[in-house]
Amino acid sequence: MTREEKSQVIETLTAQLSENTNIYLADISGLDAGTTSNLRRACFKAGVKLNVVKNTLLAKAMEASEKDFGELNNVLKGNTSLMVSETGNAPAKVIKEFRKKSDRPLLKGAFIEEAIFVGDDKLETLVDIKSREELIGEIVGLLQSPAKNVISALKSSGGTIAGIVKTLSEREG
Repeated sequence: MTREEKSQVIETLTAQLSENTNIYLADISGLDAGTTSNLRRACFKAGVKLNVVKNTLLAKAMEASEKDFGELNNVLKGNTSLMVSETGNAPAKVIKEFRKKSDRPLLKGAFIEEAIFVGDDKLETLVDIKSREELIGEIVGLLQSPAKNVISALKSSGGTIAGIVKTLSEREG
């Protein structure tokens, strides 16, 4: 690879790191061609971009990025694949699901909205992170429940304040 080609790869990686807030580093070494193809397909279906990267070039891109990757530089040993996604837990879910059939990929580390996770033991934590849409859905659900109670209390109480209070207190108890 020429110096110009390396510079181009570093620029591309730096742009990818800058544009994404959910970045995973994984080890997919040891997977045969068919298994790797299945992993790429699973990533594509989950909206995860997967690229095998050269550690030295990724380290330079991380350095050039305005983000602080902290301890993630320490995991740049051996085989490294970069996984990026708009959803914070999507790569973790792909890894977890894929590991039901294989011992790889291994999670080396992740950068999620400025939080850094290092090590394969953090996989469950990352799987449990809720996406923005999941959080909004839960909040809307929680807000709808009290509103429904008030509306049904208004309908069943005959419209008086005492009746509404009585109906609501009966539901709580």
